[in-house]
Amino acid sequence: MHIAFYAPLKPPDHPVPSGDRRVARLLTKALRRGGHRVTLASHLRSRDAAGNPERQRRLADLGEQLAARLVRRYRRDPASRPDLWFTYHLYYKAPDWIGPRVTDELGIPYVVAEASAADKRLQGPWAIGEQATRAALRRADAVIGLSSADRERVVPLLADPARWRALPPFLDRAPFEAAIAQRAETRAGLARSLSLESRQPWLIAVAMMRDDVKQHSYRLLGQALARLRDRRFALLVAGDGPSRRTVEAALAPLRQEVRFLGALDEHAVAEALAACDLYVWPALNEAYGMALLEAQAAGLPVVAGASGGVGDIVENGITGQLVLPADEASFADAVAALLDDEPRRLRYGIAAREKVAAAHDLDAAARQLGEIMNTLAPVPVP
Repeated sequence: MHIAFYAPLKPPDHPVPSGDRRVARLLTKALRRGGHRVTLASHLRSRDAAGNPERQRRLADLGEQLAARLVRRYRRDPASRPDLWFTYHLYYKAPDWIGPRVTDELGIPYVVAEASAADKRLQGPWAIGEQATRAALRRADAVIGLSSADRERVVPLLADPARWRALPPFLDRAPFEAAIAQRAETRAGLARSLSLESRQPWLIAVAMMRDDVKQHSYRLLGQALARLRDRRFALLVAGDGPSRRTVEAALAPLRQEVRFLGALDEHAVAEALAACDLYVWPALNEAYGMALLEAQAAGLPVVAGASGGVGDIVENGITGQLVLPADEASFADAVAALLDDEPRRLRYGIAAREKVAAAHDLDAAARQLGEIMNTLAPVPVP
């Protein structure tokens, strides 16, 4: 099957790394592993971060023009015509101005993966984007839910509740398994290059440094860990961005050693995670947290805030500890408990790795996506 793939927030070939780009790449990889031909339909980024209605109208007009151009091309060249349109990550700041028009014109299925809706956005500066998102959801033949937190608001907007199809977040475990095999060597190298004591516990957080909820999570992380003045540990931070100085200031009160690794590629992230002992992230307003899944794939226990769909990823008391969102004291207590209990850390880490293998693997996702795609646009039998 030929699938036209579109990510209005950030295309999978965008040069700046992020969790959103990571998931877009994983979805295309899973679809291809299922035997489908996937082409990137458009690079249009429809994101309006500031809430500018005039910008949203301009993007809507541009989307209409691009949709008309694509329809003409597909009709002119039948070999390029997709059998199905697949849009990843739909919400009020980044609606899909292209897919619904193309699918209506061509009469092909329209699929959305990861979508959210917010009643409060029907009024105010993002009303245009929220209305467009809801129109796209009504048009969708299937909405693939990667986070259970979105289900309650999205399902009532669908033409048929059965069009909601849950899919656990997933990843390719191969880089993480390779990193685990090289853990001792990587840890020794990092200890030398970062001047760290390898016998003390290493905590790690992986997140972009942006002036949004990521910055808020960094601030809470600093406040929580600053309570642990009597504990010996090191904190490694992977990520970069425009708010780096603010993040550095938020972590400055820690008496423990803090090392900033900067932005890392996917393999380097896997290696850094596998070399550490505990993943720590408050996860304020996270959809589910791709980095939390990656940490567990690397065999790390997790301490995180129980917001959004984080509970879909981290099994409380089994693969890590979940605390109330934005609860600085509870977060600090959970980290302290695991710092003091190495056997429990190791037990959680083993369970985390097993959970990812059993429920969040790329091959399983490829099979589930294939079933959904073939139900909507069956592959003809030769």
